[in-house]
Amino acid sequence: FARHIKKSEGQKTPKVELQISIYGVKILDPKTKEVQHNCQLHRISFCADDKTDKRIFTFICKDSESNKHLCYVFDSEKCAEEITLTIGQAFDLAYRKFLESGGKDVETRKQIAGLQKRIQELETENTELKNKVHYLENQLRITQVHAPSAGSVTPKSPSTDIFDMVPFSPISPQSSTPTRNGTQPPPVPSRSTEISK
Repeated sequence: FARHIKKSEGQKTPKVELQISIYGVKILDPKTKEVQHNCQLHRISFCADDKTDKRIFTFICKDSESNKHLCYVFDSEKCAEEITLTIGQAFDLAYRKFLESGGKDVETRKQIAGLQKRIQELETENTELKNKVHYLENQLRITQVHAPSAGSVTPKSPSTDIFDMVPFSPISPQSSTPTRNGTQPPPVPSRSTEISK
């Protein structure tokens, strides 16, 4: 019903691509191949196609983060029954593999799923950081364009460090008083006037 309302309003139902395997059902963007949802097979509790409309099929999956059951509904251009059967075959194969491995495969799949999720989080974070670096580079370019010329720089008072202390001057007076063993103390190294954070 919601699909028909959207269609009448001129909105299109977004297209997706499904990847069905013994590990689960991945819902991908058909153009970018970006994973929108990764429904692990052991979290899917129900899958069926609509017997009155050959295009509609659905499955219910427990979300790993919110622990809520989500219902995914698809319009599949008259191949809903085949997709439902394919998901059923994935369950059969996964169960056979589970019996062959003695249950060890389930832990491996959970670890793989956890690593895939972490990879996706890191890729998202990496993209955000790249965008931030790009933004900061642009801001730096703008600042450099608007910076005053070198001839108009006015002398300013010595800068202070993070503790509000005036740094040592480049030439610090040397004490001519010998130390107790009769030698001069080593020269004090000059300190830069700019402290980098």
